[in-house]
Amino acid sequence: MKVKIYGQGDESQELLNKVNNSLEDLGLSDFMEVEVTLDENLKNELSISKEPALIIEEEAIDFKDTIFEGIIPSDEEIKSMFISIIGGGDEGGSGCSSGGCGTCATGCG
Repeated sequence: MKVKIYGQGDESQELLNKVNNSLEDLGLSDFMEVEVTLDENLKNELSISKEPALIIEEEAIDFKDTIFEGIIPSDEEIKSMFISIIGGGDEGGSGCSSGGCGTCATGCG
């Protein structure tokens, strides 16, 4: 899976840093490729009108979509997005509803 940041400047760099930090926190940094792009064809294909834009691309299933555009989401929003995409953290599952890591042996709370 690829994560693309469309744009340039300080806001795009801030979004890139947040994405990289979120992937690191979730232990996914070795499994996802992150890049910054100014590809006009991609911009036109996804009708991107505002920078920065966060794009998810999965070549195996021919999927490409803009997830956030013109905003810098919070770290928690970015992490939640990645968890949703990779299929973890389903409701009532093993994740901690209090925002914990979900890995404690005795459960949270």
